[in-house]
Amino acid sequence: MAYIIDGLRSYIGIENSMYRHISAEQLGAGVLDRLAERTGIDKVDCIIAGNAVGAGGNIARVMSLSTVFGVETPAFTVDMQCGSSLESIALAAAKIDAGQADIVIAGGFESSSTAPKRAYNSNHPDYAEFGDEWYKVAKFMPGTHRQTAMLEGAELTAADEKISREEMNEWILRSHRLAKEARDKGVLKDIVVSVTDGCDKDEGIRDRMSEKLLNRLPAILENGNIITAGNACLTNDGAAFVILCSEKYVRENNCEIKGEFIDIAETGGTPDRSPKSCIAAIEKILKRNSLSPQDIDVYECNEAFAVIDVLFARTFPEQVSKYNVFGGALAYGHPYGASGAIITLHALRALELKGGGYAVCGIAAAGGVGSAILLKK
Repeated sequence: MAYIIDGLRSYIGIENSMYRHISAEQLGAGVLDRLAERTGIDKVDCIIAGNAVGAGGNIARVMSLSTVFGVETPAFTVDMQCGSSLESIALAAAKIDAGQADIVIAGGFESSSTAPKRAYNSNHPDYAEFGDEWYKVAKFMPGTHRQTAMLEGAELTAADEKISREEMNEWILRSHRLAKEARDKGVLKDIVVSVTDGCDKDEGIRDRMSEKLLNRLPAILENGNIITAGNACLTNDGAAFVILCSEKYVRENNCEIKGEFIDIAETGGTPDRSPKSCIAAIEKILKRNSLSPQDIDVYECNEAFAVIDVLFARTFPEQVSKYNVFGGALAYGHPYGASGAIITLHALRALELKGGGYAVCGIAAAGGVGSAILLKK
């Protein structure tokens, strides 16, 4: 089995705000160095890091070379878009279970502020449509490349499921309220770290978010009427990592266990209805582990859109009190490559406060892919 013994995340910044001149690899390196400083661990078998909109070229290795882990530590990058760091954690656990490693750092890092501009090569079939125009959002399905694909997916899902703005408003307000409460009480202070001077808050939390404000927000899409800047998460910068170890490493080093990694489940669904994949992955992991929804003590979902919150509440109505208890991405934000590790850290903290139990973390990713992990403390 693989055990999580520690982890940290950065404060989460809004695109082009407090981290606007800090690259993704600098953000990630900052968290890794502080994690090493806190734990005294500066030698690991591998670093696995998710990243969605960075420069490519094995950016995880570029990041790790700027840390105390140095040239001797191999590192590789995972790109599953929003699900990248959740998959990184699962890959680390798999390496440990297979006997290929005793200690691995896994998570992710992202900078929307410094994401490179991309353009099609003139030989590419899509050049005829795009020409030399640069794009920021990748292509997530064959035959179409629209910068608004994820927003359109949320709009279509809301229309399919007859989800109104009013129904989503309740979840937006809840997310900001719970995030504010967690911040004010210092509930997350042991898992959040400043990586640079003056950047010491989660920028997205709105203390005075109100239904009146939400009702005034216009629809984002030209032909839409549901998805707004309130019920869709912001684009963000941030990093988060956890340390996973084998039972042997834990025993020999007398480590405190924060949680046990049990399983991961992935699902594939309709690419233009990607928000639905989060719930599908949760249902799959529960079934495979012979668990009922009631057996889970903590649920953490990456609420990239409030549509996901509504789908969770409709699917698991009796579990709402266990869901995103510190607020979610609608308040904190969604640094794509780091979000899976962020919700993992929040879930482990919630389990700690509950005195143990099971946690499920779910995430919907671009292209209609969903992932969910099962943790135990």
